[in-house]
Amino acid sequence: IACLVMYLFAEFDDAANLLAANPDATTISIDEPVEIPKSQHSRLQEPGREEDDELLGTDDSDKTELLAGQKKSAPFWTFEYYQTFFDVDTYQVLDRIKGSVFPVPGKNFVRLYIRSNPDLYGPFWICATLVFAIAVSGNLSNFFIHLGKPTYHYVPEFRKVSIAATTIYAYAWLVPLALWGFLMWRNSKVMNIVSYSFLEIVCVYGYSLFIYIPTAILWIIPQKVVRWVLMVFSLCLSGSVLVMTFWPAVRDDNRRIAVATVAAILLLHALLSVGCLAYFFDAPELDIPPPIIPAHNGTTVITKSQ
Repeated sequence: IACLVMYLFAEFDDAANLLAANPDATTISIDEPVEIPKSQHSRLQEPGREEDDELLGTDDSDKTELLAGQKKSAPFWTFEYYQTFFDVDTYQVLDRIKGSVFPVPGKNFVRLYIRSNPDLYGPFWICATLVFAIAVSGNLSNFFIHLGKPTYHYVPEFRKVSIAATTIYAYAWLVPLALWGFLMWRNSKVMNIVSYSFLEIVCVYGYSLFIYIPTAILWIIPQKVVRWVLMVFSLCLSGSVLVMTFWPAVRDDNRRIAVATVAAILLLHALLSVGCLAYFFDAPELDIPPPIIPAHNGTTVITKSQ
């Protein structure tokens, strides 16, 4: 310890002698950190900062656009613009289908499933599948009803595909368009109304139709009572999704207008269900003329078809 103390005093004497010889000299304390100029600091940090910004997506331009809510989007005439409407994975589609089949009371379908990323992929393919399910099931139902009758000859009715497509897609697009326009108009009158985008409304209507796909397949059963029970059950499920979604959007409006809006939504939905069941599955049977069998004595015998 004595040697160490003597060494420190010797170093101190050398520093004092140097300061006496050159008063303008500066000293650096070991305890004080060495200050690096700002330009040199930024120059040293540039490589690491660029890698972090690239991985995290935190460069200056992206930060400005995200904070300002002005993230650039592709023009509507480009393919990239419409590609965003189909940017959804299988798990999201299945989750939204489950939400439409098993609605939770008090839960808004848009806020719970749609608002984060509304899509057109699910509604488009649900409507396409429903079109073919109704058309094919309607033809099979007609075949099973007349099965075993000697006077009946099965002829596929391909026009049912075009009629079903026109009905389903018109309902899935025109009704949301009218509802969106009405909500926008009421939003300009009443400021407290919840506003939905047109894409969100189309998404809700598209996913609400999924329950009719298995229902249309079960409509092949040649029992009118069973068909109508299935129709009422599907109407209650899909209608509850629409009510729980759009009632919060109009409940702050005038009471009569709010009730009339929800009633109109349910009425149009019920007309679609009843119309599809009545036209494609419960159509009146055609009167088939009985066959004419010529007799050997020159007279003709008309047989009645049972």
